[in-house]
Amino acid sequence: MPPAGLIGLLLSTLAVLALVAIGVLIIVFLVKAVVLLIPAGLVALIVWLLTGDAKLTAIAFLVAALVCLLKRL
Repeated sequence: MPPAGLIGLLLSTLAVLALVAIGVLIIVFLVKAVVLLIPAGLVALIVWLLTGDAKLTAIAFLVAALVCLLKRL
């Protein structure tokens, strides 16, 4: 039977590896979300520069984001 200190070390190492893996998955998810929203942001920026209206900008952003999302499916 291994000593208790060795078991604790192994468990803490596994916990650190699990947390690092979760962190990497979160970063990948955030990068994918930002890449998905870049075209929608550009459309919203153009609409805002042309009209100056926040409501039209929000609608343009939502429609462009929806189109980008549906295009990926």
